[in-house]
Amino acid sequence: MRVLVSGSTGLIGEALVRGLVAEGHEPVRLVRSHRPDDLPSATWDPAAGTMDDDALDGVDAVVHLAGEGIAEKRWTPAQKARILDSRVAGTTLLAERIASAANPPSVFVSGSAIGFYGDRGDERLTETSEPGAGFLADVVRAWEGATEIVPTPPTRVAHIRTGIVLSADGGALAPQLPFFKLGIGGRIGDGSQWWSWISIDDMVHALLWLLTNDVHGAVNLTAPTPVTNAEFTKTLGKVLRRPTILPIPKPALWLRLGRELTQALLYSSQRVEPTVLRDRGYEFRHPDLERALRAVLDRPG
Repeated sequence: MRVLVSGSTGLIGEALVRGLVAEGHEPVRLVRSHRPDDLPSATWDPAAGTMDDDALDGVDAVVHLAGEGIAEKRWTPAQKARILDSRVAGTTLLAERIASAANPPSVFVSGSAIGFYGDRGDERLTETSEPGAGFLADVVRAWEGATEIVPTPPTRVAHIRTGIVLSADGGALAPQLPFFKLGIGGRIGDGSQWWSWISIDDMVHALLWLLTNDVHGAVNLTAPTPVTNAEFTKTLGKVLRRPTILPIPKPALWLRLGRELTQALLYSSQRVEPTVLRDRGYEFRHPDLERALRAVLDRPG
């Protein structure tokens, strides 16, 4: 398959590009400016609403991963606007081009997030659960809604509601590792909030699986075993062979991230189940947390 990938230079995008090549597919980067590598590319500017006229020529599938990082900066009003606009504008542009294409791609896998569900305590959340409240839930609803203009058929649309992606190279895990390796990592608050995660390997393999399996609509990209933050902390400490006794003080997180982002990112509870993947027969490489952490950190048991 010839697969157009936005966000191809990010953590997930780079891993996906490698996975596509390994599986014999032809990835095409959708980028703001051409990169000096061996892969074909097309350019776009979502803010300006422009894209190369031939970007979709011969493309069988589109995987849309681009968007302003959720936790890269404090949530000022301007930053929150960038987070929303980068997702809605990019998705809208791709959706419009797919809708008007003479030969549209057969698959459009569009980025999304489990932030859709909001802070839900111990409630078990599936793809049929109602949306939650808050900024991230509002962003995801608008993000997914931007694909509604895509005719289905001929293009199958899947929204990948992604959880915490575990990778030593970035995402939510990498910034924590130096503290845990020093033995000063700990739970956040009382640790009762649920964290729904997925290994970077399963993230890539699930995306590849979605390209060739007849699945549409919302798809939770999370492992089948969500854990509480306390359990996550304990397991990471076990894998790294370091103590995890002291909780992280909330003021330290406020200082770094600001209060609203800290609450939404680290204290919200989302017990998400990958019902669609499970019911349609996807086989997880890393179904439990310890196995996943050992794999991504190269720490055999």
